[in-house]
Amino acid sequence: MNELLHLPLLVHPGTLWQRTIAQTEQALACGALLSIPTRHEFVEQSGVHFLVRIVNNLIRKEASDLKQRQEEKTGNPVNPFLPYERDLFVMDISETHVCLLNKFNVVDHHLLIVTRAFEEQESLLTLQDFTAMWACLSEVEGLAFYNAGKEAGASQRHKHLQLVPFPIEKEIHRLPIDPLIDNISNHDRITQIPEFPFVHALAKFEPETKPEDLLQYYYQLLETIGIRSNRVMQSAPYNLLATREWMLIVPRSQAGFNGIGVNSLAFAGALLVPNAEKLEILKQLRPLNFLKNVAMMSSIKTD
Repeated sequence: MNELLHLPLLVHPGTLWQRTIAQTEQALACGALLSIPTRHEFVEQSGVHFLVRIVNNLIRKEASDLKQRQEEKTGNPVNPFLPYERDLFVMDISETHVCLLNKFNVVDHHLLIVTRAFEEQESLLTLQDFTAMWACLSEVEGLAFYNAGKEAGASQRHKHLQLVPFPIEKEIHRLPIDPLIDNISNHDRITQIPEFPFVHALAKFEPETKPEDLLQYYYQLLETIGIRSNRVMQSAPYNLLATREWMLIVPRSQAGFNGIGVNSLAFAGALLVPNAEKLEILKQLRPLNFLKNVAMMSSIKTD
């Protein structure tokens, strides 16, 4: 029953966005924030204009990843969140979570919602996680997401949700998949996006939804796609995406396909490819066909 206890929020209303802007400027000035430059194109399929970003330079992130792998081999794994870089700190969210800037951001003002104490990224989300996420979404309208495990695109073991503000690109009002979700009228029950050719589950909810409601939607969505829930650890990897109006969960089969990695943003219609060659592969496959290869074609067995 401890999960039902409310922890006080430390976010003062109306301050998160201002703190994000100010800390971004400071982090850029001191070199703590290493934004990854990209160019982008749109690839249309099933009424969705998929945003595909092409990386111009991944050298800095690759160098950091190499350092992490080397230190893990020595038995001293790196955890960038314990301690976190002070120059990336935005604000305290609650007694259990802090808000940081994403050091290697592709989207401007990309935020991380990180547990203060270490928890595994493959542990299930809790009421405290949803309380922190909802507090940030209430302040900054955008897409919150959780890469639940390495096969779901997680690059760090320490539990963290993420939030990218709208719009994710200036030519887009919010998200590429918005037209598909707008066509769904069902509220307060689990449904699907007809155009998605892979296992997933969607819940649309009303503005007065509370973190406790989000937690219950989360459990229902997991059950729908066949992920067992013992309220501690997940039985399979998945991506969770959430806005102020809906929550989507997609179970995963692998972290990438044809050399293109995939995290939660891909299921919102925003993909990232390492070079022009991979862009052509994605165009030939078509985005939804590509995503079928990293998702699941049937519900996960719970035997």
